[in-house]
Amino acid sequence: MIRDYVYEFSSKNEPVKRVKKGEIVTFKTLDCFSNQITTEEQLITGIDFNRVNPATGPVYVEDAKAGDVLVVDILKIDVEQAGIASTLPETGPLIHRTGELRTKVLPIKDGNIVFNDIEFPINPMIGVIGVAPKEGEVPCGFPGAHGGNMDCNKIVANSRVYFPVSVPGALFQLGDLHASMGDGEISGTGVEIGGEVKVKLDVIEDFQLEWPVLETEDMWYVIASDDNIELALRYACEQMQSLINRAYGWDMTDAYIYMSIRGSFEICQACKPSGFPAVVRFGVPKIEEKPGLISSKA
Repeated sequence: MIRDYVYEFSSKNEPVKRVKKGEIVTFKTLDCFSNQITTEEQLITGIDFNRVNPATGPVYVEDAKAGDVLVVDILKIDVEQAGIASTLPETGPLIHRTGELRTKVLPIKDGNIVFNDIEFPINPMIGVIGVAPKEGEVPCGFPGAHGGNMDCNKIVANSRVYFPVSVPGALFQLGDLHASMGDGEISGTGVEIGGEVKVKLDVIEDFQLEWPVLETEDMWYVIASDDNIELALRYACEQMQSLINRAYGWDMTDAYIYMSIRGSFEICQACKPSGFPAVVRFGVPKIEEKPGLISSKA
């Protein structure tokens, strides 16, 4: 099990493990606050922000090279027995009405989150997941074409995520688990929690991909981000249009029309106003009689 933590995605990060494609790896994660908050008396303003959004890794995947796609099968997510939720300073559409910072410690009992006088089922997901960018360093708290802090609540057990590889070995890492998180994550947090994640890592050679792609049981999604939500939508749609064109043989216009009549535009993270980029996903249903949008050589 890997227990090494980093706070940025970078080709300069030394790999903590080397694996062959097809291997299964287990990651031990901290919560997004690096376990700095343990009581409701502690506020987010009191933590060391240099230790926010740790990711476990990175893992060097042999045979992965620039121009390939890293395929990540999420096999299992186990979370701890309590999580943290909070408000963040100057973050979210309701901060003007709330006016105070608050921390809540939320126990997990028999698979349910206890919130005040109600309980609801956990839905464990991975917030930070991705590979090294082509150049530079991206803090783990931010998203990009490499993945990163995408905060997509559909990245759960039994889903598959595809990442464009930009550096040798891909340098895969993950962290920032949530026991539950709503679309948009409007206050800036979900139920932040540590845990363990088991994944299978594989490689598809020579496949052009600009943004991460998520495959669920019945949907394909492109996940994209930008400070401007309209640009994030455009990036996601452009990638989806290209995938449909390539997989189905339809021209770009037919792909565009199909996306309009069957597609789904959804928000992963939009805790605006804040300094965090918007993260969106655009999805289309799987078609039984058509091939997958990404070749499943892996």
